[in-house]
Amino acid sequence: MKAALATLQARYPGAQTFTFGDSAALSARLIALVRDGKKTATCGALSDYAESPDEMPVVGRKDIALHWDGTPALVMRTTNMAHVRFCDVTEEMALAEGENDDLAGWRADHEAFFARNGGFDPQMMLVFEHFELVEDLATSEGAP
Repeated sequence: MKAALATLQARYPGAQTFTFGDSAALSARLIALVRDGKKTATCGALSDYAESPDEMPVVGRKDIALHWDGTPALVMRTTNMAHVRFCDVTEEMALAEGENDDLAGWRADHEAFFARNGGFDPQMMLVFEHFELVEDLATSEGAP
């Protein structure tokens, strides 16, 4: 039985929900990287938080990553959060995202992602978040 979102939000007061990526396939890939311990960071365009400032990562807060279909997948705790321009992302930051083998690959993939999702500018501000996995809902109590 999968944990109900309402139950999780009661267990983790103040938790926000979000999905990784912009497609079912990318979302599943990124969740798998978190589960494997390869993805310990993520980023998004700062402008995406303008209409929903409560969704901004907060150090110490636990948030719930959803599968593309809206079912809960992971609970993660933000360990660090910074605003950084796209062009200033370091290789260390890029590698923490777990998606690429080098900064050049990260830049190419993320430029394409941002271009698909509202526009890309090398000077654009990002919200760059480091996190730790708190609970994998596929393996927690009550999961199949």
